[in-house]
Formats: sequence, structure tokens, C-alpha cells
Amino acid sequence: MIARARLRGSSPSLHHATLRQHHQRRLLNHFISKSPSSADPIIPKTSQFTLAVKDNIATTSPFPTTCASDILSNYTSPIEATIVTQLRSLGANITGKTNLDEFGMGSHSTHSAFGPVSQDSSLKDPISAGGSSGGSAVAVANKEVDLALGTDTGGSVRLPAAYTGVAGYKPSYGMISRYGVIPYANSLDTVGFLSRQVKPIRELIAGFNSTESAEEIALWKYHDSKDPTSLSLSARLRCAKQREGYNKEWDQTRLNGLKFGVPLEYNIEELDPRIRDAWAAAAERLEQKFGAKIVPVSLPTTKQALAAYYVIAPAEASSNLAKYDGVRYGKRNEEASSDAAGGVLYAATRGKGFGEEVKRRILLGSYTLSSEAMDNYFIKAQKVRRLVRRDFNRVFALENPLQESETFELSDLPDNIEMEDKWGPEEVDFLLCPTAPTLAPKLADVVDQKSVDSYMNDVFTVPASLAGLPAISIPMPVASEDGTKTAGLQLIGQYWDDARLLGVAEAMSKSLQTK
Repeated sequence: MIARARLRGSSPSLHHATLRQHHQRRLLNHFISKSPSSADPIIPKTSQFTLAVKDNIATTSPFPTTCASDILSNYTSPIEATIVTQLRSLGANITGKTNLDEFGMGSHSTHSAFGPVSQDSSLKDPISAGGSSGGSAVAVANKEVDLALGTDTGGSVRLPAAYTGVAGYKPSYGMISRYGVIPYANSLDTVGFLSRQVKPIRELIAGFNSTESAEEIALWKYHDSKDPTSLSLSARLRCAKQREGYNKEWDQTRLNGLKFGVPLEYNIEELDPRIRDAWAAAAERLEQKFGAKIVPVSLPTTKQALAAYYVIAPAEASSNLAKYDGVRYGKRNEEASSDAAGGVLYAATRGKGFGEEVKRRILLGSYTLSSEAMDNYFIKAQKVRRLVRRDFNRVFALENPLQESETFELSDLPDNIEMEDKWGPEEVDFLLCPTAPTLAPKLADVVDQKSVDSYMNDVFTVPASLAGLPAISIPMPVASEDGTKTAGLQLIGQYWDDARLLGVAEAMSKSLQTK
């Protein structure tokens, strides 16, 4: 791999974007580390695209892997994440590691030991880049890289994509290897992709571009034995056999006649009226340009999904982050001389090394896993998760290849849902909804938000994460008093329908960008 050899042959010195560096404070602060050689105009012939990697995805020297945390500020990984190795082999030229919310815990990329990420350094009031993959989104939006890797646990790729006006894709759970990704919540974490256009992402996932060997690069085919959550090759082939777009390129003209579901429960009180209007306009455009059918659907458990997520994710985080104690992993607090008296060393190291939001979620997770609270919180949240998955399976025309099909209890449906026949309501190909309930807020407003208020930003992205479904955010123009702004339009598909989802998103994105 020539791209890898070139990086290893370059100078190991790195530019760290920290609050202590005055010039970086005035900038976007979207990179934590960046190789000086990334600016070298001499790019190997095999290097086909530039890549930024979120700093909770492991890379070897010269790049550290800090997770934007003080506790890992001096950590260099001995291994490289499988997805990074795969993209290097395809010609990726890695330019640096991007800033994020510490360990991926946040919605605005403000909870970082290296300072917050902003979208535009020229503005008097900088705008939030979204989180937790805000640094990756800004690197793509500013055309510094062709592609960026992020992680999406509850919307951490799709939300910054919506705020910065780029495409952000979360694959089906188990499709892309998570080996080398520093875990936040194992049952929810996925590697995500950000790009200015959908096409490069589609070609990486499903293959099929202008080259004869393009099919060989399709990432959906690759099982990773080092990742226990990576779907086996036999299961991948079985799932793909039931889907379109894997064995031959999906014909985008087949948008004509597709059914798109509009979830009634997503029309919440907190939804910005301008985004609601843009959502309706996008649905109308689908009908007029592509002959698609818009169908109202009901996902009854949506109202409980966000609460369930913020029980499950912190519970898994409290377990995953237990190893950062200054002995096994993490930078030891040298001021604590001993752990003899009630774990003083551990407590001091974790107290000093972790940021406030991470400590908040560890405490929340530890409580929900305690014997007194587990039944009332963690077990109930897992039940809600199953109901969320059931809601999705009921509205999609395609069956989930990993689960048995279930029918609706008609009494559970709202009165305004029309029945297709005596068996129930119409089934749809994809769900269409906003990615976030608001436009990108000002960074100053976000910093002053209470944690619960910032959690509300994930209300539209969390359900697909709980169900392990593929979802993508594409830019959607929003009419505003001070000119046209950009929000995110989210498409959600059935499990392993990623290839067709990306084909539809590509066609829709082109349509929304033209008048």
C-alpha cells in the first residue's frame, strides 16, 4: 500500500489543534492531529482520494488516537482499525485525525479536551458543526478531504452532516467492521461515512463505478473475523440475495413508483416550522419528479425511543470506559500516589482525565445497571428497543432477513392511518423525515444548553440506531428570512437495503440541489 508507505516515511511531527494554541482557537478546530505531509502536492499514483479519520478510530504512528480526551492524550495505538486499512488499500491518503465529542458522547462537538468545533471561523457567532463527528463533517464541507470517517451511535454522523450540508451515512449494523473503533456503546456503534456527494459513498459500499474492477471494492462483502459483530460472509450473501443493488448496479429510474413513508410521530412540537415546510416540499418533489407515492405511517414507540437510548448507551459506556484507570489504559494522574485507600488512584485519574459529559454518562449508566435500578430502567429500555425494531419491520415492504415478520395490531394504529386492505396499512420502501428538529444552532447557545436539551437533537436519528437500520442524511434547502439555509433530510431503509438506499439518496440529492 503506497499511501501507507508514504505516510510512514514522512515527518512524525504533528500539528495539534488545542485550546492552548491561539491561532487554532480562531479557526475551525476540526483537526486534532494533522500530518504536515498531507499538504504535499506529490500524491502517489495509487492514491485516489483524501481521507480524514475521526479520532476515536485507531490509527498507528504517526497519528495518535485520543478520543478527544485528556485520559488518552498521549496514546498511540499499536493496531490500525480494519476500515482504515481497507480504505488505505483502495488508495486513501490520510490527512489527519478529526475532533469530536469526547469518546463520541455529544451532539455538537463541544465536549472535547481540544476545544469545540465550529463551522465558520469568519462569523462573529460561530455555528455548531453537530456531533459527535463534527470535525469530520467540517473537513468534508470545507473541501479539505474527499471522504471522512465518523462513528454513529445515535446519530453522530447524520446530525453533523445535516448541520454542515454534506451527506452522512450510517450503514446497517454489522456491515462495516468496528475492529479498532474505541467503543462507546457496542450494540449501537457503527462506522459512518461523510462526503459532499452520495456517489463516492455508494461506490465504496456497493461497488460499481466506471472501472472494470469496481465490484471488487464493495465493502459490504467483507467479513472481519476480528470483530464479533461483523456479519458472516454467508449471512451477507444471503441478505444481499434478497436485495437490489448488490449484484448489479441499481437503476435510479426505478425511483418511479417507490413508496416513501412519512412517520406521523416525527411531526413533533419542537420541529422548526421551516424544516417542516422543507420536509413537505421534498416529499412533494418526490411525487412530482419521480412519481413516488407518499404514505403516512405510524411508529408508535418513537416517543419512548430517545429515553431508551439514553439508558442503554450510557450503561454500555460505563462498562466500556471502566478500563481507563491509569493502570491498564489511560494517562495516570501522578498527583495520586496510591490506590490503597479506597481506590484513590483510580478515582483521581478518572476524575481528572474524563470530561464532565463523559462522567455524567458513566454515572448515569452505572446507576441504571445497579441492582436497585436495572429492572426499572435497563430491562425496560431493552424492551422498548425491541418494540422500536418491530415498528420498523411492520412498515417496511421488505422483510428483515434476520428476524421473523410480524403483523400490526390494528388497534395500535392512529385513526388517521388508512388501511390498504383488511390486513393493515400500506407498506413502504423507505422512510422520509428530517435529520434534526432544528437548523444548526450558534455555538454559544449550545455551550449554555442543559444536557437534556442537547439530547433532544437526536430524536429523529436514535430510532434507526436502536433498530440497527441503514440511514443517510442528505442536504435539504430550507427557506429562511435571511436567505436559503441547509438542513438534513433523512432516509431510513430496511436492514441490509443499503445499496438501494444509497442509490435513492443519490438521485434525491441531485434533485434537491436543482431548482
